[in-house]
Amino acid sequence: MDDNTQDFKTGDIADYRSAYRQEFIAPTYKGNMHLAFTSGMSLLIIAICIFNLDQPTWLEWMTVPLTFVYANFAEWAGHKNVMHKPVKGLGLIYRRHSLQHHRFFTHQHMPVDSTQDYKAVLFPPILVTFFLVAFFLPMALLTQWVFGANAALLMVVTGVAYFLNYELLHFSYHLPNNHWVHHIPGFEKLKALHTTHHDQRVMAHKNFNITYPIADYVMKTWKR
Repeated sequence: MDDNTQDFKTGDIADYRSAYRQEFIAPTYKGNMHLAFTSGMSLLIIAICIFNLDQPTWLEWMTVPLTFVYANFAEWAGHKNVMHKPVKGLGLIYRRHSLQHHRFFTHQHMPVDSTQDYKAVLFPPILVTFFLVAFFLPMALLTQWVFGANAALLMVVTGVAYFLNYELLHFSYHLPNNHWVHHIPGFEKLKALHTTHHDQRVMAHKNFNITYPIADYVMKTWKR
């Protein structure tokens, strides 16, 4: 069977995690610093944009829900078509997600063992920087040109907040089962959807929303 369908035993998981750590996680890596970088970079961009808002109108505020819905479907599409299918020029993302992340974590072995394992969950800092700058900057400039500065700023605030929400939720799904996040109302239901996605038998077909299963429901890829 290929990497998308095989079911790994407990011994296989432990062996793969050990090999992954030796090959991809440097001894100097600090998981908490990685998490702090992702959160700090996102919050800084959000704060700068909010500071520069100038009495947005109700019509400009509509940018927020529109961006949220767009981000939800973009999350679904990116996860389904780039992270689980080899796309020319984006093979690194496919390898890191389908061939590495989904072997490191299966539906039967979801939690990290230590902060070092954050490397297998969080986006690499270089991809975070690329995503926040290369993806949002052109969209912000286009939105400003068409709808004005306030709309552009609100679009960036919503999009970056959604990205941070994505990263923190995904990160939380892989925390130990006794962590306090499991007591947040509704968290277990979202985690269950993602745990189902980590079943190698369905991971390329179901539950592509890491955050809220809006697009999954609409596109009929939602699985309880």
